[in-house]
Amino acid sequence: MWRKKNSSRYTLRLVSYAAHEAEIRAVRHAVFVVEQGVPETIERDGRDASCVHVLAFDSSGAAVGTARMTEDGHVGRMAVLKTHRREGVGRAMLDALVERAWEKGMESVCLNAQLYAVPFYTKAGFTQKSAVFYEASMPHVSMEKTLRHPR
Repeated sequence: MWRKKNSSRYTLRLVSYAAHEAEIRAVRHAVFVVEQGVPETIERDGRDASCVHVLAFDSSGAAVGTARMTEDGHVGRMAVLKTHRREGVGRAMLDALVERAWEKGMESVCLNAQLYAVPFYTKAGFTQKSAVFYEASMPHVSMEKTLRHPR
């Protein structure tokens, strides 16, 4: 069973969108809309209520990262504030969602990775499954990770 994860720099929690919408939206707005120029209408796709969400909080309790997974195992909306990148927050959030998928008995998880992030996902065990395509005017590829279950 997935448990809250702690490090000296941040805490991870699986959260409901309804209870943490403001924090989730604030992190995603800062990363996707402000930093990357993604239109707000694309960033908000109406699927959040049915997703599993993870939030990363710094030592003061401020949200510094978020990610989600749809019911069919698609990881997305991975966002870490610029001030907290390269601290392991993104990998910890990804691992938490993959672990949740494994607990639910899913055979794999997938995601659409921006090209610059492919090495990050490859290190986490994902493999590229598509040619380059564009989402929000940015180049992406589809990636997948097979989950091993004991027989």
